[in-house]
Amino acid sequence: MLKNKRKQRGIKEFLLVLPFIFLVALFSYYPLYGWLYAFYDYKPPKTLQQSEFVGLKWFVTIVSNKVKTREVLRVLRNTFAMSGLSLAFSWFPMIFAVFLNEIKCVPFKKFVQTVTTLPNFISWVLVYSIAYSIFCSTGAINSVLMNAGLIDKPIMFLQSTKGIWFKQWLWLTWKNAGWASIMYLAAISGIDEQLNEAARVDGASRWQVIWHITVPSLLPTYFVLVMISLANFLTNGMEQYYVFSNSFNKETIEVLDLYVYNTAMGAGGYSVSTAVSMLKTFVSMVLLFASNSASKLIRGEGFI
Repeated sequence: MLKNKRKQRGIKEFLLVLPFIFLVALFSYYPLYGWLYAFYDYKPPKTLQQSEFVGLKWFVTIVSNKVKTREVLRVLRNTFAMSGLSLAFSWFPMIFAVFLNEIKCVPFKKFVQTVTTLPNFISWVLVYSIAYSIFCSTGAINSVLMNAGLIDKPIMFLQSTKGIWFKQWLWLTWKNAGWASIMYLAAISGIDEQLNEAARVDGASRWQVIWHITVPSLLPTYFVLVMISLANFLTNGMEQYYVFSNSFNKETIEVLDLYVYNTAMGAGGYSVSTAVSMLKTFVSMVLLFASNSASKLIRGEGFI
């Protein structure tokens, strides 16, 4: 009897997650059919069946062609720089969540959380519109500086390659920090309040409670998110860098995802871009399993 009930419960739970399994299969696994283009000399408007099968030609080209190799190394440099900065400052949302939790005025706390979370729902096109209004040659910053007589000609903030990686990290942090802190706020709410009360009874100050109770309680969540970030090290997305790129900063802002897009849509190299994307996927899988193994060694448990 108990066995039948467990079986029925298992079937019901499976039926609950079945629509989500279908969606994952549809949007994450079905598109892998497009990997076939990496093995053909595909040129639209021909179909895949009408294209010439070239095997591993495009993979060999990435390594043997000096120009192509130099391009890939350039975009990898940019990708590693952008991802490295994000990884180096991955602690920022956690610290932001800790300080946000310490705000005792509830209306002000909700205001700060709302203001910092809203940018996550703004598209990168709108973010660039804001950046253009403020930092373009006729924008607010240059207008104020010129009217004050501090500069004679506009400063090209958006065209300059100086500090471009750090500037892009700042825009990314402004957009995502509030949203990223939500997970840490949820983890903070799960901390046993008796620990805080016991620490205060023992004479611990506010900073000591944060350092010895709050932060250690958040570290498991932080390490899991860092491991996931390591697995996605080569995946920056392209929307941000696409809208901020121009002919002046393209060499230093073009990351791997944007390079794949530009190669396919700009140069018409659909097969080459698919090959590069495949290699990126395989490297990401290696990083994922390596991060999981490191998590098991360090924390005693993995995340997959």
